[in-house]
Amino acid sequence: CAGSARRTTGAPGRAALLARRRTVREFRTKSPENDRPSASRFRKKTAKKPNAMKISVVINTFNSDRFLDQCLRSVEKFDEIVLCDMHSTDGTIAIAEKYGCRIVYHERTGIVEPARNYAIAQAENEWVLVLDSDEVVPDALREYLYRFAETAEQRGYAALKMARKNYFLGRFMHGDYPDYIIRLIRKSKTYWPETIHARPVIDGGIFAIPSRRRELAVEHLANESVSSRIAKIDLYSDKELLRRADQRFSVWKAFSKCSWRFLRFYVVKGGFRDGKAGFTYAVLNACYKFATIAKIWERQSSED
Repeated sequence: CAGSARRTTGAPGRAALLARRRTVREFRTKSPENDRPSASRFRKKTAKKPNAMKISVVINTFNSDRFLDQCLRSVEKFDEIVLCDMHSTDGTIAIAEKYGCRIVYHERTGIVEPARNYAIAQAENEWVLVLDSDEVVPDALREYLYRFAETAEQRGYAALKMARKNYFLGRFMHGDYPDYIIRLIRKSKTYWPETIHARPVIDGGIFAIPSRRRELAVEHLANESVSSRIAKIDLYSDKELLRRADQRFSVWKAFSKCSWRFLRFYVVKGGFRDGKAGFTYAVLNACYKFATIAKIWERQSSED
């Protein structure tokens, strides 16, 4: 009997305890303090930090509709595309408008270099990727550029040098690889000379992507024919006179310069692996060197 009484009197105590626990839980649930997000929820929302680094793409054009669509498609994920046009008469502007480019204009100069500084100055962002209208940026390279730019300034770099893959007669030219080009630059640290084939002058360090990383090379779509290559030799060798007018070449020096040019492309860099196309490419590169020297001789003889 006593045991039964103890069980009976003990039962209400347990019920009261359970009731108090429910009351506490309800109070905590309804408390205004619990309307605030928990620490774990806050971490989830802020863990993914947005990429603060921005890169502008700058492209100079003149009647460049042949490859422009492919070029712009490869860079449409960048933060800004500035297209500096020399008053094209083909479909260049229509293609640029399709991709939402910001279009600015520059007078025609025959070569791109005099318009480089103007075009770069139009970019809104400090980091600028300078492209030609027949070049394509692979996705892997785009991702690499953003990672590089994030830490470049702290490491003392103001520019990035990258490899470029060139094609001729439908074949990749081993003899012209890596054909390094400085194309990712800090706008405030760069000056681009206005002579043909000039390289940008960088106030700061320049990092080079290793040439073995071929997946990070710019694709050059030009794939020129023999006729277009010869036409460029004549046009560009004229422009070369602007920066080489004071140079002097003996017959021996001219012979050695042209011979080395051929051997460098065909033998040293492996152009022999590209068959007839590789041999033709090496010969035409040597011809470009000779055409420049011959025109220098021609000008100097007329001045004497």
